[in-house]
Amino acid sequence: MQKLLLLILVSVAFSTIAEPQSDVAKSPFEERSILLGLHRGGREQWPENTVIAYQEAVKRWPDALLELDVLATADGQVVVISGAGSGFGRETALEMLRLGATVIGCGRRTEPLEETAALAEELAGQFSFRDLDIRDDEGVDEFFDWVLVEHGHLDTLVNNAGGQFLSPAEAITPKGFRTVIELNVTGTWLMTHAAATKAFIPQRRGRIFNVTLSPHNGMPGMVHSGAARAAVENMTKTLATEWSRYGIITCAIAAGQFATDTFVNKYPPAVVEAIPRTIPLGRVGESEEMAWMLAYLASEAGDFISGSVITVDGGRDNWFGPWPPGEITGGSGEPPAEERRPK
Repeated sequence: MQKLLLLILVSVAFSTIAEPQSDVAKSPFEERSILLGLHRGGREQWPENTVIAYQEAVKRWPDALLELDVLATADGQVVVISGAGSGFGRETALEMLRLGATVIGCGRRTEPLEETAALAEELAGQFSFRDLDIRDDEGVDEFFDWVLVEHGHLDTLVNNAGGQFLSPAEAITPKGFRTVIELNVTGTWLMTHAAATKAFIPQRRGRIFNVTLSPHNGMPGMVHSGAARAAVENMTKTLATEWSRYGIITCAIAAGQFATDTFVNKYPPAVVEAIPRTIPLGRVGESEEMAWMLAYLASEAGDFISGSVITVDGGRDNWFGPWPPGEITGGSGEPPAEERRPK
């Protein structure tokens, strides 16, 4: 299977990079994934034309060699990812699998997890999954017991599962508010506590990454989720200190607006169309970009990063919209400046 995968990756990379006139254009995300697969395969196995394609790829990604050498250390890692059936969870699972990790996904519905498993079939790592409601404390305990029986240890927990819905604050019912808190706060805590007490504390090492949300200066339309994510970020910082004596690293990764299935297909079309204009970089993120961040933190490169909230949102946490705003440029597109007296 590995030889077949290598041949497929070589073929795709050569057609993508060495033949730029091809009508089938690859996105930067696809090119980087291809490069990662080739880098892991061992260049001594490649024909000359593929070596040339690789060299061209490295020119296009000047930081790629360092990044790939650091990240390509996931062989032997055991990673649990909640919400692995879609969005950030699925992309993170696939990225870690490309790096050779053993990934165990969980989620409330079987079908999305089966879809992730199908996408993982030709990747370097091993993928398995179980249905799990992260709000069920007994179910969570049994899940981690099973993980440890099957794999013997656990290296990383990615708390990605959660949920919210767009609503004016006055329209949120007590049940709706409780549901969001239970999913995002209680569920994250149950997963974190079980992973720590059953695996990380006894083995005196482990990594916990909690996916939260940006912006941090209020979240109109999602007061329940804003409150929940703030709680998780405080939990993250507290545990980074309290469990540091066990060698446990914890970080939160606050995601801005990304082109997930939920965003694209469930938000009102007017919101989907307007959101990119609220982000300084002028676009929403791609789920792969969150996956790369999580893979980096899970690698040796993340050994000294703990207690941090890392915001991945195109600058939205700092500013609403582009800079400079069009209404103050006078049509020039240039930022305003104070007139100075001539010297």
